[in-house]
Amino acid sequence: MPIDLSAVLATFAGRDEIWASWVDTVPGRVVALLEEWKLVPDGPAMHGFASVVVPVLHQRDRAVLKVAFPDDESEHEALALQHWHGRGAVTLLRADPRRRALLLERLHPTDLTEHWDVEACEVVGGLYADLHRPALPQLRTLTSYVERWGAALGSLPRSAPLPRRLVEQAVSLGHDLVGDPASVGRVIHGDLHYANVLAGDRAPWLAIDPKPMSGDPHYEVAPLLWNRFDELAGDVREGVRRRFHATIDAAGLDEDRARDWVVVRVLHNALWAIQDGDPDPAWLTTCVAIAKAVQD
Repeated sequence: MPIDLSAVLATFAGRDEIWASWVDTVPGRVVALLEEWKLVPDGPAMHGFASVVVPVLHQRDRAVLKVAFPDDESEHEALALQHWHGRGAVTLLRADPRRRALLLERLHPTDLTEHWDVEACEVVGGLYADLHRPALPQLRTLTSYVERWGAALGSLPRSAPLPRRLVEQAVSLGHDLVGDPASVGRVIHGDLHYANVLAGDRAPWLAIDPKPMSGDPHYEVAPLLWNRFDELAGDVREGVRRRFHATIDAAGLDEDRARDWVVVRVLHNALWAIQDGDPDPAWLTTCVAIAKAVQD
């Protein structure tokens, strides 16, 4: 069957010239990969924020072909998936890192976004043990990023729309964590939230779309707190704390260390919003509310 990518590629319209150049290459790349890997399209194309996904048949087995935007975060996605060998994550069947192409087992479209958030946090926390394996030397280190982001956070003017106390706390915590050998050495997913866990046949739930680094498992918790944040309206403090404790209890993480990483990570989120210009006040409020809730 012919593959129509027009509707999917239209979702990337309006981004910058680098994105436009990538979009121009996608149709030819997909067609070439379908032919070279002997894949048969098996349904309408889909997309993530930075990738095109085509359901295919591979030797009569159901799979998906993923072609991703060549950003730094996903550079070693194939390497991490190969390292996990399907334990806790989608299985990698074939890869061409140069073309950012992956052939993956096909999972179900059901993710954790509609599940009770505490139960979903327990599911994600339960995946950590399989994913947080000894890191590969090729991976960038979490601390190399945090050191740079911490310096930028500390350089914000006092007039920045963030509580100065929290800014200074996050800078200090980040500095201490960068200097701690335990902040590197394990493969971390980097973006493990409700929509990046799909239902499977060989396992109830499997992670997808890693942004792998050599880092600290305690870094993983924060996205579960800011995603689906609107559901916590009227009960932010208790809601954040329920999610936080459900996750760290399921994973057996250290509470203090996980808390420190949450504070650092949400303040970095606020930093990036400010750096991008005209930050959404609601997003800055969310970041501050999470940092305060885990410490109350």
